[in-house]
Amino acid sequence: MGSRNGSGGAVPESAWDRALHLIRQSDEIALACHVTPDGDALGSMLAVAFVLRSMGKRVVASFGDRHFAVPRLLRFLPGQEMLVPPEDYPAAPELMITFDTSTFERLGLLSDNTARAREVIVLDHHPSNAAFGTLALIDAKAAATAMLAEQLIYRLGGRLDRDIATCLYAGLVTDTGSFRYPSTTPAVHQMAARLVAMGLRTDEIARELWDRSPFGALKVLAAALDRVTLEGGLVWTYITRVDRAAYGLPYAELEGIIDIVRRTDEAEVAVVLKEDDQGAWQVSTRSKGTVDVGAACAALGGGGHHNAAGYTSHDSVEDTMAALRRELGKV
Repeated sequence: MGSRNGSGGAVPESAWDRALHLIRQSDEIALACHVTPDGDALGSMLAVAFVLRSMGKRVVASFGDRHFAVPRLLRFLPGQEMLVPPEDYPAAPELMITFDTSTFERLGLLSDNTARAREVIVLDHHPSNAAFGTLALIDAKAAATAMLAEQLIYRLGGRLDRDIATCLYAGLVTDTGSFRYPSTTPAVHQMAARLVAMGLRTDEIARELWDRSPFGALKVLAAALDRVTLEGGLVWTYITRVDRAAYGLPYAELEGIIDIVRRTDEAEVAVVLKEDDQGAWQVSTRSKGTVDVGAACAALGGGGHHNAAGYTSHDSVEDTMAALRRELGKV
C-alpha cells in the first residue's frame, strides 16, 4: 500500500528513506515510548511493533517506568505480549525507535539504553522535541504521533488490520480529545475513517479510555476539586500521594482530572499538580488558546504543545506554582 500524506508532509523524504533503510537492514529493533504512556505513545508503538513483527523482525518494546505496568485504561490495546520491563530491554540496541517522546529524560529508565544505541529514530509530533536521536521523524503539525506511525507503516509496505487500527485509533482520539481539539484537521478525520473501516467498535474503545474508573478515583477527584483555586485567568489544584494511598489508587488514574478542571469558564489556563510515587510533582497544563503553555513548560524543563504541555517539579506546591506563574506571565 502506498504512503498517505496524513502527517502534513513536514518530514523530509530523505529522512523517511533513511528510516526505511535502517529498519530493513536490522534484524532486531527496540521500541520505546515515554514514561507513564498515554494512548498516543503506547498505541503508536504497538501499531508499528505489529508491522515490524510481520516483516520477520525481532521486536522488543518498553517504557522506562520504575514500576513497570500498562495503565489500566490502556490494557485493552492488543500487542502487549511484545512489551518487556526495562530490565529486560537491550542494553545497547543496534536500532531503536522512540515514540511520542520529546526529550531524552522522558525515556526514564531507558535513557541509558538510548545513549548506548547505535541508531535512534525519533518519531514524534511535539514542537518542543529536542531531536535527541540520530534521525528525526518529527512533524509538529501532526495531531498525534499515531499519524506519523501510520505513515511509517504504509511506507514499510504494511497494511492495516483490526489490531493495528485499534492501537492507532487510541492514539488519534487521545491526542485530539476525541476530535475536540484545534489540531483536528480533515486529515485527522480521513485517518479515523481508514481505521474505523477495519471494523473497530469505537464505542467500546471510548468506554475503555474515558468512561471507566475505580471508585477511589471519584474520592480523589473530590479531594482535588475541594482544593481547586481560581486566580484570575488561572485555575489550579493538586493531588498528593496521600490522597491516592487512601484508596490504593495508581498514579495513572489521575490522567483525566485536568480535563475536568479545564472546563472552568473563568479560566484561560488550567493546571493540575500530581505527586508521583517518588514524591515529584508532575505538572499538567491546558490552555484555551490565548496562552502558550508549551513555551512556559519548556522553560521549566518540560514541553508539549501550545494548548497542552507539562513538566516535572521537585519543589513544593507553593514554589512550583510561583515558578509557573512567572513563566505564564512571559508568554
